[in-house]
Amino acid sequence: MLNSAEMTRSNPQTERTYSIGQLAEEFGLTLRSLRFYEDEGLISPARVGQTRVYTHRDRARLKLICRGKRLGFSIGEIKDFLDLYDTDEAQVEQMTFLLKGARNRIVHLEQQLRDVQQTLKELREIDDLIVSHLHAKGVSVQSD
Repeated sequence: MLNSAEMTRSNPQTERTYSIGQLAEEFGLTLRSLRFYEDEGLISPARVGQTRVYTHRDRARLKLICRGKRLGFSIGEIKDFLDLYDTDEAQVEQMTFLLKGARNRIVHLEQQLRDVQQTLKELREIDDLIVSHLHAKGVSVQSD
């Protein structure tokens, strides 16, 4: 994860900046996705005229957004987590929030895993029954 110093907004005139296209390409996102994240308040690029200018802070937040989505967190959960960076320099609240969210995701994914394993077991049983039935009828079946 990133620390709060990495999330602090700097002066866009003195630091490296990124265009919407550069960040979209780097993170494998569409321009629409970046605009959506802006609309949801997850990132807040500066503007030079009509052009969005993204800073290191925006890039760091985008990295956390992508990681959160990959881990299955909702946009609301990601926003809550990111908002903690702006209010909790000691990172206690955000780490507690992340720990709770991660543990909830683990429980959810473990249940999904059990469900998938049960479904696979049932499908294998059906496969075995059908193959046995077809063999009894003299039909040869290729195994996969």
